[in-house]
Amino acid sequence: MNNWTQRTDRMLPGSVKARSSGGEPPPAEDVSCLKINNLAVLAEHIARWPLCCIFKVWDVNMLNLVAVLIIVVAAILAAMTAWRLVCGWLKYRGTMVITCPENQRPAGVSVDARHAAAASLGGKPEFHLTHCSRWPENAGCGRECLRQIETSPENCLLHNILVAWYAGKNCAWCGRSIGDIRVTERRPTVLLPDQSSAEWQQIPAERLPETLKTALPLCFGCHIANTMRREHPELVIDRSRPAMRVNP
Repeated sequence: MNNWTQRTDRMLPGSVKARSSGGEPPPAEDVSCLKINNLAVLAEHIARWPLCCIFKVWDVNMLNLVAVLIIVVAAILAAMTAWRLVCGWLKYRGTMVITCPENQRPAGVSVDARHAAAASLGGKPEFHLTHCSRWPENAGCGRECLRQIETSPENCLLHNILVAWYAGKNCAWCGRSIGDIRVTERRPTVLLPDQSSAEWQQIPAERLPETLKTALPLCFGCHIANTMRREHPELVIDRSRPAMRVNP
């Protein structure tokens, strides 16, 4: 059997194989049938190729879509967790004023804000004292004051107590409204009975309730003027008093 017969024998019908087994070339009509069959097979493969490509592309796109959705969901969950941690940290940080259960007097305390914020993700925050104005003398107390913080942490914050005290008040000197207190702006101060003024951080937390009973609100500009008048009177002209006359 020659080479041409070997190459085409696998694709020939049974009748064509029988006639070509003697080594003779198949008739012209059989060759035309073979070409038609090969063309039909080729056309079938060509017709299937776009569908195969589409399904492969679809599979790849579906995998990419699933991966993108997983990444987006994970990013949203991480952002929500981070937001809750930041809000919890801002909520519990700072000095707090509580009533000490032992002597029933105010005391200044601080809690671990990061631990409280992390514990709040599970539902109920856990508070641990990191500072108390009565320490170290009473460092071995039973921490019963934590119940006040657990009940209302916002009302225990020194910042919130002062903001509530300033609400609706005017400056004792210039008469301007104190207005909203923002973190990025200069905070108002207090005017004490001895006519001295003090900023928030200068007032011990355990003395804050008593101080606010007799103090008056003072804006920051008047606080600077009052401080200069008391500490450097030679540099300040007090227009509220008549000018001194020099005798010739």
